[in-house]
Amino acid sequence: MRINSALQAAIDLTAGAAGGTACVVTGQPFDTAKVKMQTFPDMYKGIVDCFVKTYKQVGFRGFYKGTSPALVANIAENSVLFMCYGFCQQIVRKIVGVDRKTKLSTVWSVVKSVIQKDGPLGFYRGWSSTLLREVPGYFFFFGGYELSRTFFASGRSKDELGPIPLLLSGGFGGSCLWIAVYPVDCVKSRIQVLSMAGKQTGFMGTFVTLVRTEGVLALYSGLKPTMIRAFLANGALFLAYEYSRKLMMKQVDSY
Repeated sequence: MRINSALQAAIDLTAGAAGGTACVVTGQPFDTAKVKMQTFPDMYKGIVDCFVKTYKQVGFRGFYKGTSPALVANIAENSVLFMCYGFCQQIVRKIVGVDRKTKLSTVWSVVKSVIQKDGPLGFYRGWSSTLLREVPGYFFFFGGYELSRTFFASGRSKDELGPIPLLLSGGFGGSCLWIAVYPVDCVKSRIQVLSMAGKQTGFMGTFVTLVRTEGVLALYSGLKPTMIRAFLANGALFLAYEYSRKLMMKQVDSY
């Protein structure tokens, strides 16, 4: 059965949402540690020390603070991302001539504080550095994922891959992304957090100040939890995406 473009987009959108949910649930504790270590590098000796101090201060729930906005953002981002990913795949198939089968404790207190201090534009602090991160980052993200899937497929269809190769491929893609863009993300985190104290001076100003005062290695603060999160969370992301998409495609094909 030939699936029209609108239905295919809806399937990719829904599968992306499932993947985004799996990504947040799996990776949120490591993302929390990453942001803390990026923003306050002198406060923690390493990832274990960060986890221990966070647990002692606020308990297990401290690792999932900020989950609500992260969940909303990841569902929205990955829904659109994978819908575009599927659309781009269709374009490529048409071009090459192959078919489909080949202490702000709550979200609202943060929102209220940002609006009161900077207005609606406050939500776009770090926008330029985010753009610098996302564009090249997703090239390595999907490039690494597809390269790894091709390796595991070894000449057969990539759609036949089981959960372990998909997990490893997703983890590899996520690792490629973060290795490529981590210094930019570190600057972005500083801009977003320190702007609330009126201390940020834009991307280049923050970058120069950070390197001058703390050294180049400060750009890699929190790299270890980020890489652990990148592998686990993105492995879960792609696994959830591929299997939910495959399930929905089978349901559509059965009619």
